[in-house]
Amino acid sequence: MKNTFNPDLIFTHYRGDLHQDHRLISELTWNTFRNHFILEYEIPKYDGDFGSPNFLVHLKEETCREKVGAILRWFGSQSDKHWFSQDTFYSVLRIRGMESGAPEKYAEGFYSRKFVIP
Repeated sequence: MKNTFNPDLIFTHYRGDLHQDHRLISELTWNTFRNHFILEYEIPKYDGDFGSPNFLVHLKEETCREKVGAILRWFGSQSDKHWFSQDTFYSVLRIRGMESGAPEKYAEGFYSRKFVIP
């Protein structure tokens, strides 16, 4: 796969994710794209593996509405989980916004193991 394209940015699961499939995807991403800018995203879930992301991106409220709507729409197979709710996803965005001093209250957190500013 890495021979067919050279992405500027790659998103993958957080390496500390306690879900075995998520953790494996993260490991495979890093094995495949060693010299790329990779951001690992967090997923709220029952396992309780939230941490302190070191890369925060401020979001506008409209973007948050679109993001939460997409999560609820496209990951409907999770809808039977007690934590899978609009409130949960907005709460995470709000907490990350508070931590980063976001002007519009919301932010998304990522983990970055390595990044280079040319």
